[in-house]
Amino acid sequence: MRQTVDTRLRFTLNGAEVSLDAATERTLLDVLRSDFGLNGPKYGCGMAQCGACTVLVDGAPARSCVLRAARVSGRRVTTLEGLADPDTGALHPVQRAFIEMQGAQCGYCLNGMVMTAVALLAREPAPDRARIREALRDNLCRCGTHVEIIASVERASALIAQDKPNA
Repeated sequence: MRQTVDTRLRFTLNGAEVSLDAATERTLLDVLRSDFGLNGPKYGCGMAQCGACTVLVDGAPARSCVLRAARVSGRRVTTLEGLADPDTGALHPVQRAFIEMQGAQCGYCLNGMVMTAVALLAREPAPDRARIREALRDNLCRCGTHVEIIASVERASALIAQDKPNA
């Protein structure tokens, strides 16, 4: 039988420094939902195949259902809840676009779609439709809202460009 070892985790979660003692085999998804009460990342498949559990670790999409929490020590973790402006509560442009374009039906895949789109648009502010499809290809949507999801990412790109001050 494998022995559980507790370790002290310290990382930045949605802009705030956090720490907790956690068993080394616990997943980040479990820590986020159970210890911090964050329900944006969802448990979908538990095998990093569907994307429902996606969070950003240092700005890159990561599947929190298979990522051991100990691996994020000293890193920045952003969940769906951390995308809104902490001062004003204004939604991130990707969140606004998904609402405006009705990019979800049941909403279960929404977390993964939004988080992956945020990472894509941070790297590539004006992707074409083919690039959006490629970036989202590993996020599963059972409802078939793919057309609305892609339209949402395109709209988010436009909102981000519109929100940028002229240089």
